[in-house]
This record gives sequence, structure tokens and C-alpha cells, in this order.
Amino acid sequence: MSVVFKKTEGLAEKQTHYCPGCTHGIIHRLVGEVLEELGVLGKTVGVAPVGCSVLAYDYFNCDMHEAAHGRAPAVATGIKRVLPENVVFTYQGDGDLASIGTAEIVHAAHRGEKFTTIFVNNCIYGMTGGQMSPTTLVGQKATTAPQGRQVELSGRPIRMAEMLATIDGAAFVERVSVHNVANIRKAKKAIKKAFEVQLEGKGFGIVEVLSTCPTNWGLTAPEAMKWLEDNMIPYYPLGNFRTPEEGK
Repeated sequence: MSVVFKKTEGLAEKQTHYCPGCTHGIIHRLVGEVLEELGVLGKTVGVAPVGCSVLAYDYFNCDMHEAAHGRAPAVATGIKRVLPENVVFTYQGDGDLASIGTAEIVHAAHRGEKFTTIFVNNCIYGMTGGQMSPTTLVGQKATTAPQGRQVELSGRPIRMAEMLATIDGAAFVERVSVHNVANIRKAKKAIKKAFEVQLEGKGFGIVEVLSTCPTNWGLTAPEAMKWLEDNMIPYYPLGNFRTPEEGK
């Protein structure tokens, strides 16, 4: 009997702690599938952040390292330089990467560090209770912005993919989403390409994945998917911003 579908070897036999409707689980699976398909699980080192995915070291079936808040790119830099033949990736949220870790990710890209970053953007601090993050949309309510984000107080949400794409050391930059099947397939393709760029030694790669947070958004899982499509994608357009083949 042929196998039609099975759990990827890239994920451990561990139940995740994520809230119902959270799309971290989908993104985990895509990363695990890509690592398995590329045949690099045995030489991969992932770096987990502080945030909702702080326990990612329990979920990925590869060597993992925990980093201090925002410092995953710095840790990944050290690992990749000491073990250049290994595949190294960071898995980070918007509070971790776009706030306390902004300097680390910008300078890692500037140096052209040869690791891959999976950046999960759900426009809010999830683990700590729904505070406003650097990517929270204008008007979007948060526990630290009960009236909604106001431009005159907090500025506009930062577009990390567009910013990092201006850096010469960034070889691959793409933004994807996982709010429906078609986009999940596109997300997997982008994640695979980002790891291939690393394997080819071409430089830093990052995939920004638009994700949901039903709990802190105060929505059901289906409502959260629709909210992402209607509100996040217009401000954070999907697509590729930098690729080695185009020489950008």
C-alpha cells in the first residue's frame, strides 16, 4: 500500500502548546518538511527565540539552541561560523525580531551571514499577553494600545522584508502567508528556496510569514484567517523582494 500522507520526520513526537487556530504549527510543519526533503535534518541547527515559539526546541527534530530575547541572529552567526557545513536557521516572531532584536537581524543581513531566518509576523506580542509590537497595524487594538495604534504616538508599522531587501548582504527576501491552502504551498516553496540559498553559500535569507493570533486578536480561528487577508496583506504585500537569480 502506498503512503499518501504522513507526519514529517522534521518534527518531533511532541504535542505543541500553541493556542487553537494559531498558525505556528503550520509553519513548523513546512520547515520540518523542507529540511527532510533537502536531506539536511542530521546537520541542521535551529535557534529558538523568546516568544510564543520559545519551546520550538521541543518540536523540531534537529539540534536546537535557545537564544536570549532578540539575539537569535547573533547566536546563529556564531554557530554557522564555527560549523560552516551545517544548516543553521532562526525561528523568530515580530516582537523578538522587529523590536528587541532589530539590530541583530539588520547587521546579520548586512554582513551576509549564511543562515536562514523564518520570521513569523502576527502583528502582536503573543506570549506576554497581546501588547503592541512594531508590526501592529494602525488602529489595531492591543493591551498597550487600547484605543488602537496611533501614528502620532507610535509611528507606522515597520515593514521588515522591504527594509532588509535594501541590504546587499541579503540574498533572499520573501513575504508569504499561511491563511489558506494556496498560500501555504507558496510559503513552503519560499522556505525551501531560502534554505537552498544557504546551501549554495549565497548569503543571508529570510522568509517573513504572515500569521494569526486568534487569542490576542479576540477572534475565532476562521475570523482570524479572514482578518489577516483583509487587513495584514494590504499593508504587508506578499511576494519576493530579493533573490540571487535577479541580481538585486
